[in-house]
Amino acid sequence: MRTFLFAALCLVLTAPCLAQTADTDPATKDDVLLLFRTMHSFDLIQKMMEVQAQSTEQLLHDQMTQDKDAPPDADARVKKMMDEMIKGMPVDEITQAMVPAYQRHFTHGDIAAMNAFYSSPVGQKVLQELPVVTQEGMQEMMPILNKYLDQWKQRMQKEFEKNSKDTRIQRQPKTKTEENSAA
Repeated sequence: MRTFLFAALCLVLTAPCLAQTADTDPATKDDVLLLFRTMHSFDLIQKMMEVQAQSTEQLLHDQMTQDKDAPPDADARVKKMMDEMIKGMPVDEITQAMVPAYQRHFTHGDIAAMNAFYSSPVGQKVLQELPVVTQEGMQEMMPILNKYLDQWKQRMQKEFEKNSKDTRIQRQPKTKTEENSAA
């Protein structure tokens, strides 16, 4: 009976330590891969790439619209290239490459908590809606980004023009009067 009480007491006293260890143990590769499966990471990466491609296509379309030298089939070419990029994306390799970063930044307990969340109805909704939310957000920010890039482009052109003028002034040969006054 004493042995049983001693074992029970040890279990009660060490249980918090065991629970803390599980929360601070490093995440294993299997932990991370389970999270990726729970999150449907492969599909999520594909969807995010598609959203990014659409936003990039829109940005390039807007820039080509301003460019008078763009060929008439430029939009079709860009779309084809973006589609090829997405289809050829090495998602499996990308996913595997991400595992060590997750292991460095998240513990076994962290991954277990994320798995619990992403397995829940709200977590699955987040995963389902995130690409659409991102796309809508990108569409809303594109006018702001385009305006900023146009302003930045103008500042850069002015800076290059200024530097070009400064360089031309420095390179001009000195007149006889300037040479005599320098001596």
